[in-house]
Amino acid sequence: MNVSAAPTEKIHNRSESDEDTRPHLVLCGADALVYTLAEELANSRHRIRITVITPHRIRPDVPDLAQLADRDVVWLKADRLDERTFRDAGLTGSSALALVMPDDMVNLHAALCAREVEEDLRVVVRMFNTGLGQSVVRLFPDCAVLSDAEMAAPAFVAAALGKVAPTHFRRAGRTLYVAERADVPERSFVLTLTSTNGEGEVSVLPAEPVPAAARPRDLVLAEAVGRPAGEDVTRKLLRRAGRRRQPGRAIGHALRAALSRKLGIAVLITLATTLVAGLVLAEYDGSGHGLWESIYMTLLTAVGSSDVEIGRDPVAQAAQLVLTIAGLALIPLITAAVVDGMVNARLALSRGGIAGEMSDHIVLVGLGNVGTQVLRQLTDLGVRVVAIDRVADARGVKTAQRRGVPVIVGDASAEATLRAASIDTCRALVVLSTDDTVNLQAALQSRLARPDLRVVLRLFDDDFAQRVESAFQIDTSRSVSRICAPVFAAALLERDVHATIPVDRHSVLVATVTVAALSPLDGAPLEHADHPGEARVLGMSSAGQQWVDWVPDRRRVLAEGDRILVVARRGGLRALVELASPPLQRPA
Repeated sequence: MNVSAAPTEKIHNRSESDEDTRPHLVLCGADALVYTLAEELANSRHRIRITVITPHRIRPDVPDLAQLADRDVVWLKADRLDERTFRDAGLTGSSALALVMPDDMVNLHAALCAREVEEDLRVVVRMFNTGLGQSVVRLFPDCAVLSDAEMAAPAFVAAALGKVAPTHFRRAGRTLYVAERADVPERSFVLTLTSTNGEGEVSVLPAEPVPAAARPRDLVLAEAVGRPAGEDVTRKLLRRAGRRRQPGRAIGHALRAALSRKLGIAVLITLATTLVAGLVLAEYDGSGHGLWESIYMTLLTAVGSSDVEIGRDPVAQAAQLVLTIAGLALIPLITAAVVDGMVNARLALSRGGIAGEMSDHIVLVGLGNVGTQVLRQLTDLGVRVVAIDRVADARGVKTAQRRGVPVIVGDASAEATLRAASIDTCRALVVLSTDDTVNLQAALQSRLARPDLRVVLRLFDDDFAQRVESAFQIDTSRSVSRICAPVFAAALLERDVHATIPVDRHSVLVATVTVAALSPLDGAPLEHADHPGEARVLGMSSAGQQWVDWVPDRRRVLAEGDRILVVARRGGLRALVELASPPLQRPA
């Protein structure tokens, strides 16, 4: 057991008296998500207590947790999440535990240890392998398993395609999907998610514009009536990818694949040497042979069948020596070229082409957790992908191979690697490795090679991502932790979140808020729950009823037990939950 020598390293000296009955949350992590989650939860001060447990050594790009010193946060350092660590953190009697370590096995082991300390505990677990996460669900009566990769992937897919990726959710017998306003008939329109003015400024969850002010590129929420959500977008993408490849074109790919660049250069150099030596031999031989005889003698000498003649001119002897040596190298090189070409041709035919011949594809850098999810979604949409990773055994390499996606093992910040991925003919570059330096270098290198290229960039620090996007004219930069933290926070606080929708830089949440007795919303009209820019009402259900009124009267008076279905930004949802809670029990 490797635990911190010091029992506790606190960044805030809070009171731990028995009178403190505020909910206590324990967060365990080692990357940017644990900081962003702690910040998200601590935004409402003095209403919850937070203990953060991290290893002694965490990712260098994680912001300093000491910045949360004035928000009632305690910081513990322990290299092993076992029973002793959890007891030191005060897990007994806590309201919830978040296990957001970047390793599934570590989170599973920690969940087993936490069960020994506190059985009646809400547990929110970060898992890449959600199937494995179901084992945790069976251990705890109150548990949620979330995948940050699955949550973040739609935002990167949408940014890469430069359009709305098919995103939908189902609630109360109604399927709602995200689309551009121009693609939605009036009868299917539900609510505007984003609106862009003439200066390019994006408004999230604006007040509904008059029909004349609505723009075709506005992002809206619509009801799927008589067809699957997002069918139009999906059908267009699948139609493009589903065209039959012409046999002649596949054979051409195979022939070009057979020409290995290095072997080709070696063969050309050897042939050039043979030609020059043959010309010299014909010039200085002195026997008066014609052109055909010189060619004939040259070829015979190249394969080692000539005899040494002492009486020849010294220059001719030197040429004959060089020619014989070149002949010894020529036959193995030709053999190697044929074998290598056959292998490459078979690979090219099995893949239907090679990266060098692709166009209108996505170049995806990084096959970790997020990159693998993005790869799956892009290929599910019928988009052609070329993947790059610096290690041959990255998590997503086998997934790429099963889906027929070419994988280039190399440094994505090198121009040669990007050229090998056909950066000149791709539609976008999506950089999702776990190294900010490599990501930024790859993005900038691609812009040098092709200034008009659409670049989608992952960076761990959200503030850095925004500054990079502005300074380097990167089309889109995203922080996975910033996208996912609101969902993890909502799950910890037992808020009823149904879906997340990638919008603008982050995400909006679709959630149900229940009105409590004596809360500010108890006895208030429904319009008090609608806050353009922060939270918009989709529908509501009366207390004790399951039926959802999708077009409720905004003047309707709310009562205890009424449930409001909203789409909201994280801050807007937090504020709305506070309005729906009794004054002494409002959660963060």
